[in-house]
Amino acid sequence: MRIHKWLAAWLAALLLWSAAAVAVAAQVAGVVVQVSGAMSARSAAGVVKPLKAQSEVESGDTLVTTAGAWAMVRFIDNSELTMKPGTTLVIDKFSFDGARPEADSAAFTLVKGGLRSLTGILGKRNKEKFAVKTPSATIGLRGTTFFLEYLTGKGDVDPSTGLDPGLHVHVSSGGISIVNRSGAYQYDPGQFGFIKDDTTKPVKMFANPGMRFAPPASFGEADTLTP
Repeated sequence: MRIHKWLAAWLAALLLWSAAAVAVAAQVAGVVVQVSGAMSARSAAGVVKPLKAQSEVESGDTLVTTAGAWAMVRFIDNSELTMKPGTTLVIDKFSFDGARPEADSAAFTLVKGGLRSLTGILGKRNKEKFAVKTPSATIGLRGTTFFLEYLTGKGDVDPSTGLDPGLHVHVSSGGISIVNRSGAYQYDPGQFGFIKDDTTKPVKMFANPGMRFAPPASFGEADTLTP
């Protein structure tokens, strides 16, 4: 009888834990504001769904834009990420509560492709709680607007741009930090950078080496990049 009671209690606890885990995994992180072309999200459980304007994205989702598709996602803290065509971005974790700054957390992984990031409330009040990981380095905040492009070298390098495989960065305003196994570095407004891999020291430059970021006019006026 005692064993049965213990088993029932254990099963009840397991169910509660599972429900809590699902709730955390399904936390709404933001909404797709605009998208031109095909875009999808793969949940942490492996479920794939197409996305369109006003679709919600969740913590744990992997967002994918196909060739020719631009997308803008606005998160619940009013930050924005605009994704280039052919981009894969993982929302590792996004937690924000206006009344609880101590619970802030924004972690992303840029698997490939490019994006522009505009900082929201979370990044302004808790810069240390925001990070974008790439195979070459982890990017942290010191400011408001920056661009990233990670080229894998597996069919995603455009010879006309002159960009090599690896991580390319540009700071429009504010600043970012770059951390990899070679050390920690800072980039300021107007600067461009290139980080070949996670063991290579970043290169800093003041002229655009070939980065391009020009969403459709329907996405509104915002910072763009042309070589």
